[in-house]
Amino acid sequence: MNIILFLAPFSVGLGALGLVAFLWTMRVGQYDDPKGDAARVLYDHLDDGPPSDN
Repeated sequence: MNIILFLAPFSVGLGALGLVAFLWTMRVGQYDDPKGDAARVLYDHLDDGPPSDN
């Protein structure tokens, strides 16, 4: 029974840490352009970057 007193706050703390990490990635703009990042893999000329839409 004593192990529950240790594991319950530990698991809540890990969950809170994961939530803080997720909120931090949202704040710094990690998910701003998911389609552009996914399409960038398909380009052969990685040094030039993606073509511009003019």
